[in-house]
Amino acid sequence: MQNAHEHTDLPEVVTVTIEVPRGTRVKRDAHGHIDYVSPFPSPFNYGRIDGLLGGDGEPRDVVVLGPRLDRGARAEQRVWGEVRFVDGGEEDDKWVCGPRAPTARDLATVRRFFTVYAALKRVRDRLRRRPPGSAFMGWFPRTHT
Repeated sequence: MQNAHEHTDLPEVVTVTIEVPRGTRVKRDAHGHIDYVSPFPSPFNYGRIDGLLGGDGEPRDVVVLGPRLDRGARAEQRVWGEVRFVDGGEEDDKWVCGPRAPTARDLATVRRFFTVYAALKRVRDRLRRRPPGSAFMGWFPRTHT
């Protein structure tokens, strides 16, 4: 998907708590309980911003590019943009962060991951006889000033 527009309202830097280290398959919630087991390893670190809610009412989701970080690690990360994602019909956007600007390869990985992730969620919804409501809506870069 092409960029529909850029964001200037995203923060410059956020503090992220890592939930899923790069290369792992298990997502745990804030209490350490297994929330999700992926059929493939995460190509990036995945985490949350404590104290800031996303559109789904849960802590804001964050993709952290770069080297693997330990589960539970907290790190300040620069915000480069966001992935627009709908999960079960609800907004569930993810901010994309990292120590450097994403490369074309990074963005291709993010797009591929969320395209497949949305398809798997739609299959899950069909199996549970729920209306399919998951979709990857694209990458939207932040304009840094």
